[in-house]
Amino acid sequence: MSALFGATSTADEVIEGYDLRSRRVLVTGVSSGIGVETARVLAAYGAQVVGAARDLNKARLATEQVRVQAAASGGFDLVELDLASLTSIRTCADELVKAGERFDVVIANAGVMASPRGTTADGFETQFGTNHLGHFVFVNRIANLINPGGRLVMVASAGHRRADVDLDDLNFEHTPYDPLVAYRRSKTATILFAVEFDRRHKAGGIRATAVHPGAVLTETTRKMIEDQPAAASAFRWKTVEQGAATSVWAGFVAAADEVGGHYCEDCHVEDVNDNPTEAFGVRSYALDPEHAKALWIRSEELVDERF
Repeated sequence: MSALFGATSTADEVIEGYDLRSRRVLVTGVSSGIGVETARVLAAYGAQVVGAARDLNKARLATEQVRVQAAASGGFDLVELDLASLTSIRTCADELVKAGERFDVVIANAGVMASPRGTTADGFETQFGTNHLGHFVFVNRIANLINPGGRLVMVASAGHRRADVDLDDLNFEHTPYDPLVAYRRSKTATILFAVEFDRRHKAGGIRATAVHPGAVLTETTRKMIEDQPAAASAFRWKTVEQGAATSVWAGFVAAADEVGGHYCEDCHVEDVNDNPTEAFGVRSYALDPEHAKALWIRSEELVDERF
């Protein structure tokens, strides 16, 4: 399957010919960009999609086309989820668990990028707290709702190649804060979470993978361009339709054993590449199983919850 698709493939092209009418999917971050496009495509092909967003009013406006597509084939519902608040995360997860409806695929797409120094409602550095810890708690709390044979797709970034997680300074208490470094660290954490989640759940038939959607001109990246114009100039930009492709490919098209525990870009699994001068591949530290276990344990300590 991998050879059929690449950097310019769109989500519609990837999923063409698939009937998703028996599938139920959760997508976080459906108030703009890739999350909206991912939800639209899946609903258009028959999936029952639950979209999670912090601002429900904004999400309702952004997903009008999703509702149109869903009315003709699939289904679409919204739930409130603020990944920068453990209270919101736990409330949303508890409500989903209480409802008891299961999922075939969870796509953890939401996140913040290159934001100024700040903290979440619980005092964590904003990007680590939102991009990693928020999804860490949310996904683990709903893990029992994922059907055997299901998948977790964590939306990471090629930015991980520029910064490993610092387990001794996750909240930048001792390191000078840099918005891009914080973002890159949080996305390395996203990949490591997928690695450890996959290890813990693959015996039960659930696989997890991390994907880089590509550099996509969305609300999030436009803000980064304004703040970091020099850094933004190096990217090869994709459309939103292309940006949603790898998540859809990894969640529905690729073989589970092909993507499970791995990192994907441009609709294929990337090889390990630790050459700092090359802008492709996945860094070995992002797939290191011991590093992933250590981050999991540290994350449990931070949120005061065991999974």
